[in-house]
Amino acid sequence: QLQLVESGGGSVQDGNSLRLSCAASGLPASNYLVTWFRQAPGKEREGIASFGSDGTTTYADSVKGRFTISKDNAKNTVYLQMNSLKPEDTAMYYCAFRSPIPPFESWRLLHNEYTYWGQGTQVTVAA
Repeated sequence: QLQLVESGGGSVQDGNSLRLSCAASGLPASNYLVTWFRQAPGKEREGIASFGSDGTTTYADSVKGRFTISKDNAKNTVYLQMNSLKPEDTAMYYCAFRSPIPPFESWRLLHNEYTYWGQGTQVTVAA
């Protein structure tokens, strides 16, 4: 059974950094994505960074240049390093899994077709 557990959220000041972790168990050997999504109150769920089993990464424009997604294969953990945080980054952050990797990169950050989700971790950025 595949499971995803997020951690690392918290409250920080504008301009600071946080690193989120998504500990994954039961991942297949290949052809999957682990993606970070976020959802602020009253807003749509937004895909922000995706890591493919083929090593490729995809970022939303809203976080490009500030956030970095990576994976530690030994720990089966996907990280989201978030730098230069802004109040508009305040949201619940989730990691999610889908397989197979979709044929078009633009599909990677769409939340439909993701079959497993973690419970979420809250990030709050104060002005």
